[in-house]
Amino acid sequence: QVVESGGGLVQAGDSMKLSCAASGRTFSTYTMGWFRQAPGKEREFVAAISRTGISTYYADSVKGRFAISRDNTKNTVYLQMNSLKPEDTADYYCAARNTIVGVTTTEGYAHWGQGTQVTISS
Repeated sequence: QVVESGGGLVQAGDSMKLSCAASGRTFSTYTMGWFRQAPGKEREFVAAISRTGISTYYADSVKGRFAISRDNTKNTVYLQMNSLKPEDTADYYCAARNTIVGVTTTEGYAHWGQGTQVTISS
């Protein structure tokens, strides 16, 4: 089980940090990903991080502005979001998968959180 937190309303240009806490003893064996879904749009990939945190992946739309990290001692993955834009407004979801292959697609993610809402005002 994963639970997201940290969403809210901020202005364009601000920063926000999302957290995703996972239960269980096997957190360090999972590749973790962040996705987002805006109203009326499909869920899209945002970022992913390998089990050890050595490898990270980003969507082009957030590269250079967002940073994913994890703390396996706390069973938590983070998404630091800087220079936020109104188009970043969406529900953000955390998910876990067993393999690094195909991290940018929703397929293969076995565990999804309920999401946290992020709203960026212009």
